[in-house]
Amino acid sequence: ISPWVFLFLVPAITMNMFAGELKSGTMELLLTRPLTEFQIVFAKYMAAVVLVLIALIPTFFYLFSINSLADPIGNVDFGAIFGSYIGLFFLAAIYSAIGIFASSFSKNAIISFLFSVLFCYIFFLGFENLAFIGFSGKISDFIISLGINDHYKSMSRGVIDSRDVVYFLSVISIFIFMTKLRLESRKW
Repeated sequence: ISPWVFLFLVPAITMNMFAGELKSGTMELLLTRPLTEFQIVFAKYMAAVVLVLIALIPTFFYLFSINSLADPIGNVDFGAIFGSYIGLFFLAAIYSAIGIFASSFSKNAIISFLFSVLFCYIFFLGFENLAFIGFSGKISDFIISLGINDHYKSMSRGVIDSRDVVYFLSVISIFIFMTKLRLESRKW
């Protein structure tokens, strides 16, 4: 259920990243600092990712409990658990990039939250639902591979594939770049 929890948690974290700056008028002050737009976007993105990772820290107590209660003690598949944590990290990272992008569209944090949830849902299950409408074969497989869920499923089983890592890093980079372009467009 963690993708569904993150679907609402991460947009709640990122909804005020740029919306608050735009609403309070401090965006102009921030843009006049000796920082590039990329540095501003990347700093806000990293703040969101670190905050979500801090929210994951208490889950290590579950890992300790499962390890202690296993029969025999320590009979736990740490490879699958480690892969699941890597998948959760990438899921949080991609949702944060989408949330930062959505936050740059409106001065209202609630609207930014709703846009972010919508964009995250579209990237999580939207492509999968689109593929089942009327496509079949390789076209359907290609459309499914555009979504987050296809790549997250394999990582959550403990399989770290370079294609999945490249997908996550590419989508994150695209959304960070689009957010940077969105900030630069305010100057035009």
